Amino acid sequence: MNDKKFLFEEDTVWHALAVMALPAIASQLITLVYNIADTWFVGRTNNPYMVAGCSLVLPVYMITIVISNIFGTGGGTLIARLIGSGQDEEASRVSAACIRMSLSWAAVFSVLCLITMTPMLRFLGASDNVLGYAKQYMIFVVIIGGIPVILSSTLSSMLRSIGLSSKASFGLSMGGVLNIALDPLFMFVILPDGQQVMGAALATMLSNVAVLVYFIFVYKQASKDTILRAYFRGEKPAKKSMSSIFGVGIPAATGIFLFDLCNIVINRLASSYGDKQLAAIGIVLKVERLPLNIGVGICMGMVPLLAYSYSAKNRQRMDSIFRFARGVGVIIGLFCVGLYYVCAPLIMQSFIGDADTVLYGTQFLRARCFATPLMFLCFSMVHFTQAIGRGKESFWLAVIRQIVFNIPLLFLLSTLFGMSGVVWTQAIADLFTAIVSYIIYARIRRQEGWPAGI
Repeated sequence: MNDKKFLFEEDTVWHALAVMALPAIASQLITLVYNIADTWFVGRTNNPYMVAGCSLVLPVYMITIVISNIFGTGGGTLIARLIGSGQDEEASRVSAACIRMSLSWAAVFSVLCLITMTPMLRFLGASDNVLGYAKQYMIFVVIIGGIPVILSSTLSSMLRSIGLSSKASFGLSMGGVLNIALDPLFMFVILPDGQQVMGAALATMLSNVAVLVYFIFVYKQASKDTILRAYFRGEKPAKKSMSSIFGVGIPAATGIFLFDLCNIVINRLASSYGDKQLAAIGIVLKVERLPLNIGVGICMGMVPLLAYSYSAKNRQRMDSIFRFARGVGVIIGLFCVGLYYVCAPLIMQSFIGDADTVLYGTQFLRARCFATPLMFLCFSMVHFTQAIGRGKESFWLAVIRQIVFNIPLLFLLSTLFGMSGVVWTQAIADLFTAIVSYIIYARIRRQEGWPAGI
């Protein structure tokens, strides 16, 4: 662990963040590619109903990320803080508890999805033309594949919390590469024509199972010479630790859940305008995740460094890491605004040949791209509060972004301006949220007795 201590305590800010964030960014990008791959390959059919069916399942799939965030973010940030304060044994107990709880919750979620699948998809906006495809995709990706996704994500967070970012990222990246390879095989070779959605779903499920096998092996190896454990040895985690897991994990999960809820609202509003509008916004919501996933990767690398510095009471290093990470994220967001605005027609045409869907998607992407740098400012502030154990502030930032601004504005602007209002909502809501988040940030600094700063 000495090399990891150097990384957390003495390494230059830019290099420490690069070591932690670059593997996370790489895995996020490959994860994005394989999430987009299903939509891209299904789009080769030029069947907007198939594309819409896959898109409708995305909000349900995101619930797996919600669950894994409870134990991955809640447990991972706690482990980094415990190591920073010298409590290695408690960190070991926390890691074992998080693995067990994530597995249990994953199993319950899969069963609930199986029981409620049809009414759930109808609620999300599935028409008769779309329902069959959505069910095919949901069975394999969420109901069967949900357990490996949740457990893999939790295991990767445990590894990242102790500085093993490259191993965590490799596993996620491996799954992405495997999925991209299996998609065309199952969709166009093994299964008959008309079963492309099922082929994409099978490819995704098998890839996620392979990722889980990898993480089980890596975690078992890491447990030999690190604090990580898969089972209890003696005492269980202290009540204070369990409270901290949920105190940070639930607000972190709430943020993902509310983001997911916002996408559900967008899908339902889009479906009221037509299946082609639904297919177009489904493509846009995946494409715009490029800067989002890069930003998430930066934050994933930043959080353990912030948490450790906070517990070690190294405020200067903590501030330097946060400012540098935030600056890099905003620059990337601004670059993506220009990229998406100029290349929107080409991006849409690469996914589907249907002219109407391309036209709608071009308009939607050009509107939503302006939110990308603002999104990162919002995300970075949420991750900062998680890193220092401020679960309450993390929760309220998520609520303010989605419940106070985003979702009400979606309904209001949809009523006033139709689908154009829907796609411009994100930029407006995130501008307001960014302003509020910095007010909360300033308040935290005053409460902690830190010097004023941005």
